[in-house]
Amino acid sequence: MARVVVGMSGGVDSSVAAALLVAGGYDVTGVYLTCWEEPGCRTDQDRKDALRVATQLGIRFEVLDFRTEYREKVVEYFYKEYEAGRTPNPDVVCNREIKFGLFYDWAISHDFDYVATGHYAKIMHESTNEKTQKYFLQRPKDLSKDQTYFLWEVTPEKLAHVLFPLGDMLKTEVRAKARTLGLPTAAKPDSMGICFIGEVDVTKLLREKLGEKPGPVMWDGHIIGQHGGLWFYTVGQRGGWTLDHTKQKTTMPPLYVVGKEIKTNKLLVGTREQTIQTRFSIQDMRFMVGEQELESLVAKGKLSVRIRNLGDLFKVVQMHKQTNEQVELQVAEPIFGVAEGQSGVLYDDLGRIVCGGIICMSR
Repeated sequence: MARVVVGMSGGVDSSVAAALLVAGGYDVTGVYLTCWEEPGCRTDQDRKDALRVATQLGIRFEVLDFRTEYREKVVEYFYKEYEAGRTPNPDVVCNREIKFGLFYDWAISHDFDYVATGHYAKIMHESTNEKTQKYFLQRPKDLSKDQTYFLWEVTPEKLAHVLFPLGDMLKTEVRAKARTLGLPTAAKPDSMGICFIGEVDVTKLLREKLGEKPGPVMWDGHIIGQHGGLWFYTVGQRGGWTLDHTKQKTTMPPLYVVGKEIKTNKLLVGTREQTIQTRFSIQDMRFMVGEQELESLVAKGKLSVRIRNLGDLFKVVQMHKQTNEQVELQVAEPIFGVAEGQSGVLYDDLGRIVCGGIICMSR
């Protein structure tokens, strides 16, 4: 009997994932990961809910404390990226470093065959020869809950030991299953916000950690106001700065953040059209297929890029390799608000992730 450890967050998704694994005949252990305990967070209640589900399912239950590692690997990254003028993606880093990093390593070291979570994603595999399998992340049945964007850094080697029991289910089906089984989390609201932290006031977090650093807001070469610190803004954001009515032009269109000058502490704003682009670069690339296959996908119009979670997929019409780890993309239609620091994830026509990286050049 295969041994599976399932990450149980105390939510309905991971609860149903655990139940499905038990019904599937696996030897299941539930684990709650403690990563963040601050005033206002739901850690205590979530842990109790996870334990209640595990008890009802009759499976073993453990708690792992990753608070120190989470702060070092995820929270500090979050602050450093904002301070550097980029827009971070803590959920991607959390999955890479914690759920499919420390937790995955713990599971393998304790002789588990698989790690499972309640993510909405699928794993597709194909045979390269009689003995070798190649694994890909693939979009789930419920595209409205697709979480593959946050999972793109989970390596194919690890995917061979990962299970996503909800990949072929709709969210409505998951809720219905939880009600049928009488799980105590059946009606629990979905968690939102940052991985393990939940819904927080990002501006407040940044102000407490980084403080304020006022500087000029520039539009069309003119100072039109003042910002409180470049880390409070991201490309595509509308407003949020203080206008100086003695310096602004007579008539002004709606203005959006279009860039930042870190050295001079200037926030650059412009019209919505100025935030839109069809070319940008991605660095720190990780490729799941070879260069020839990527070129073929582009030529056949079967390669698309996503720049934010649940964002649209934009068809790639050109991919130019700048270095071994950096490419420049051209897309078929303009994209609004391409922000440096976010992930650029590329999918083929089957919904498989074939490569991904970090957006490094948004203008």
